[in-house]
Amino acid sequence: LILPTINIFSSTKSVIKQTKNLSNPMFKVFSLNIALALLATSTNFSPITAFAMESSTATAAKSYLANIPEGPPDAILGIAEAFKSCTDENKVNVCVGAYRDSSGKPWILPSVRKAEERLLADPSVNKEYAPIAGDAKYVDLALGFAYGANADLSKIAGVQSLSGTGACRIGGHFLAKFVPKPEGMDKVPIYIPNPTWGNHMAIFRECGMDIRRYRSASGL
Repeated sequence: LILPTINIFSSTKSVIKQTKNLSNPMFKVFSLNIALALLATSTNFSPITAFAMESSTATAAKSYLANIPEGPPDAILGIAEAFKSCTDENKVNVCVGAYRDSSGKPWILPSVRKAEERLLADPSVNKEYAPIAGDAKYVDLALGFAYGANADLSKIAGVQSLSGTGACRIGGHFLAKFVPKPEGMDKVPIYIPNPTWGNHMAIFRECGMDIRRYRSASGL
């Protein structure tokens, strides 16, 4: 990238001056970062000026970051952290459901290794952007696996998501927006098993749904 060096320093001053009239600190940070980039390419670069701008950038960022509360720790994943810090040589990780070897390290299924090798060896596989609903072939195969080989996929809709958490967020947003609300209620109710993953309730609550709990038939 080649930037013109003529009047860069004066242009940078103009950018900084304009940020004084912006009420949103994010715009100030963005503009000041641009100014810093311009200064770095200028023959009139001044470390003192850059330091002052860096300080202003940090102050602007802190003004809104300081008001963001820290989220509560995940109760389930907290077990994983406790496992890591435990020094008992006989410890067993009962947190995340994953295959592990005798040393407690993740054990990759041979079928998964084989699938990875086939993907890497396939010259037709590329990194093209997937459609908005995900890879259609993958979605159909996943639906067939979940609902059975004889399922009528013309009556089943599915989209690809980023893990189960992403699926909960997409599904919750869809239900909250399109499912009719029961009479006399301002939110769509959703029943979540007790117990469940700690983030599930927060996800559906943020989607604007009415959270209700139930215990599974097995009593777990």
